Amino acid sequence: MASGEGFLTDEQREMLKIASQNVETALPSPRLSSSPKSPTSLLSDHQLKVPAGGKAPTGGIAVRHVRRSHSGKSIRVKKDGAGGKGTWGKLLDTDGESHIDRNDPNYDSGEEPYQLVGSTISDPLDEYKKAVVSIIEEYFSTSDVEVAASDLKDLGSSEYHPYFIKRLVSMAMDRHDKEKEMASVLLSSLYADVISPPQIRDGFVMLLESADDLAVDILDAVDILALFVSRAVVDEILPPAFITRAKKTLPESSKGYQVLQTAEKSYLSAPHHAELLERRWGGSTHVTVEEMKKKIADLLREYVESGDTFEACRCIRELGVSFFHHEVVKRALVLAMEIQTAEPFMLKLLKEAAEEGLISSSQMVKGFARLAESLDDLALDIPSAKTLFQSIVPKAISQGWLDASFMKSSCTDGEAQNEDKKLDRYKKEIVTIIHEYFLSDDIPELIRSLEDLGLPEYNPIFLKKLITLAMDRKNREKEMASVLLSALHIEIFSTEDIANGFVMLLESAEDTALDILDASNELALFLARAVIDDVLVPLNLEEITSKLPPNCSGSETVRMARSLITARHAGERLLRCWGGGTGWAVEDAKDKIMKLLEEYESGGVVAEACQCIRDLGMPFFNHEVVKKALVMAMEKKNDRMLDLLQVCFNEGLITINQMTKGFTRVKDGLDDLALDFPNAKDKFSFYTEYAQKNGWLLPSFGSSATEALPTAAAS
Repeated sequence: MASGEGFLTDEQREMLKIASQNVETALPSPRLSSSPKSPTSLLSDHQLKVPAGGKAPTGGIAVRHVRRSHSGKSIRVKKDGAGGKGTWGKLLDTDGESHIDRNDPNYDSGEEPYQLVGSTISDPLDEYKKAVVSIIEEYFSTSDVEVAASDLKDLGSSEYHPYFIKRLVSMAMDRHDKEKEMASVLLSSLYADVISPPQIRDGFVMLLESADDLAVDILDAVDILALFVSRAVVDEILPPAFITRAKKTLPESSKGYQVLQTAEKSYLSAPHHAELLERRWGGSTHVTVEEMKKKIADLLREYVESGDTFEACRCIRELGVSFFHHEVVKRALVLAMEIQTAEPFMLKLLKEAAEEGLISSSQMVKGFARLAESLDDLALDIPSAKTLFQSIVPKAISQGWLDASFMKSSCTDGEAQNEDKKLDRYKKEIVTIIHEYFLSDDIPELIRSLEDLGLPEYNPIFLKKLITLAMDRKNREKEMASVLLSALHIEIFSTEDIANGFVMLLESAEDTALDILDASNELALFLARAVIDDVLVPLNLEEITSKLPPNCSGSETVRMARSLITARHAGERLLRCWGGGTGWAVEDAKDKIMKLLEEYESGGVVAEACQCIRDLGMPFFNHEVVKKALVMAMEKKNDRMLDLLQVCFNEGLITINQMTKGFTRVKDGLDDLALDFPNAKDKFSFYTEYAQKNGWLLPSFGSSATEALPTAAAS
């Protein structure tokens, strides 16, 4: 019996092999993870599907209850290996049923049966959308603006607020006028306090993009959404420029584009459109914003005279516009600054209104913040406005009716952070504005966009960004940038803005050269062209050089610009340096202006004359059109030229600043004109009054011109 064959038959030997495999599977082993018989493979053999998110069925087959035969088939056996075909039964068989006793000293928690427990992974945006639906439904039921604002704040996830706007408006669109009015009122109350202006804009953009889908369920979706957009513009939560900008992002065939057209042509351009829109859905107050402001001003003045705080609070409560209480705060503070004796009354009123809960903390902070933003303008009428405001703020905080967070937001660090954020937003905005200009070549639209931003202190940064972007493009864009600089200098940029912008460009010239190989030459051309276009004077080049570090590449660029300016025929060459624009010298432009005015005077039509002015392509030089038109009117004794100027202004072809500059140039030359036209001064006075009456000449010009004329006549 040298071999083991005498002890075990072949059948017994096979049974032993199967039993060994079963024991290996039942006992935990670190090798299971890499074995073909690992739990993962066993689970897949039994089609236990576990979702990617980590969920698993709770009533699945436990791993240790699965066995394999030598043939590779999976079989189900009893717990701990007992029974089943091809098994030896339990390792320790007992007559009674075995059970786990947690009180047993030898108890091992590892012996407990286990289950795979799945967990649901939720999308935060889905959760937010579900939550805001209940907030909106509750608001439509209760009309409580404060509760809705509080619930939205408590919900957090402020980055999703555009979805709230989309949901609020879309739900209101499918309901009665009452809910539509309530939705508009809620948006006005949440503006700036809870939802930032960019989020308001993004929410309406999302609505416009989904207008096609909304129209499937709501037949008049285009008209209703146009009303919501128009109402948002009237309520000053969307800027008027929103419509123009949004149009450029939407296909003309889309419902969203139709919404904007309807809002612009049917609602916002209608006479008394603000009042009509305020009352379109019945209104919660039946008064316009201006009327509400007047009511607030009247009740505050009555309070100053009577001193009855209780009566003033009652009047504020009766206004029924809790979302507009920041206007009460702002006007009360302004009145306290205007009338020194009114300050103690106003502070007492605001204190009691805050303590009664009549004016909420957020509305109080918003009122102070609005006043802080307008202090520069207010200081023109009240020189001590800033000092008075700085004295009121600590009093309000110490008495507990102004949140201390307002002071923190006004501290130096806070200002620095806010300034950085504001500058970042400005840079993003102007890049978009410049790209749009390069596509449209629309200078008036660009100027309007910059005025909408309302940040003239950043004008040098705009110039730097404009020229940097133009240098990385073709000659067409470089020419457009130079033409734009001339127009901006006339309209809204000072010479100092232009000079500081070039200083910033020259300081970063070395960095710019890393991306633009010929940056130094390009900058020299821009600088020289600015001098030729009368945007800068040669003396400005010396000022720019003095602000640069000595022996830097920027100083070399200025020297190069000087060489270009002093070269023979520099004017004509620099006007044509990029082969764009008109390429005309100033004298050529004057000659063309004279010819087109003569053609119009001899019987031409206004539309044709306007088109000729437009074709000149020199909007920054339109003051010359104004000047020559006025002189020709005096010479021909024909006032048809005034009709032309009126149409040019109405079409936005000649701006009010260009008009003012043209009139100024005529006024400066009146003494010489009087030698040829004895009644020149009388005529000019008539033209001035006519232009001012029709709104295309600044009112301030009239007074200065009137004062100057008698002096000139006396001399």
